[in-house]
Amino acid sequence: MIDPEEKALLEALRAGDEAAYEKLVREHTGRMLSVARRFLREEDDARDAVQDAFVSAFRAIGNFEGGSRISTWLHRIVVNAALMKLRTRRRKPEESIDELLPRWTDDGHPEQAPTPWSAEKLLQRDRVRGLVQSGIDQLPDTYREVLLLRDIEELDTAETAKLLGISSNAVKTRLHRARQALRELLDPALREDA
Repeated sequence: MIDPEEKALLEALRAGDEAAYEKLVREHTGRMLSVARRFLREEDDARDAVQDAFVSAFRAIGNFEGGSRISTWLHRIVVNAALMKLRTRRRKPEESIDELLPRWTDDGHPEQAPTPWSAEKLLQRDRVRGLVQSGIDQLPDTYREVLLLRDIEELDTAETAKLLGISSNAVKTRLHRARQALRELLDPALREDA
């Protein structure tokens, strides 16, 4: 059941009420900017994506059926705007991720055993949070996008595939490789903490 306050806001938005638009922007810009920043490395790009998302939302408010919360709907629009910005500026060939992946010996064992670490404990520490963000930022865009959509935004494989215009198998492969590469990038710093 839709929250009465949200229902009133939605009706005001559909009626073109400027105060309702202002309220929507004021209440959601911070969170939407955080989402855009996860995808876009440049602050100006993230701000542009959020602005584009709000423009798209304002244009499409009449088509929003209210089946989800407005914030959920806006979140999807921001993710789409960020991905679109990445696609339009991507003019270089896809970068290789191979140098970031673990190396294996001829008998199938890792050259260097990964340091055991608990993701839950790591996320609680500011330093490690910064290391994780830095590691994610080092991934090539095609791998970073999949990792962000699946592990951070918590979209399922089918949704991720649809948003990126690739197959579900490609999502699974890229996600696996992105996680491996991220682990390799984080391992030296985490080994120091062990």
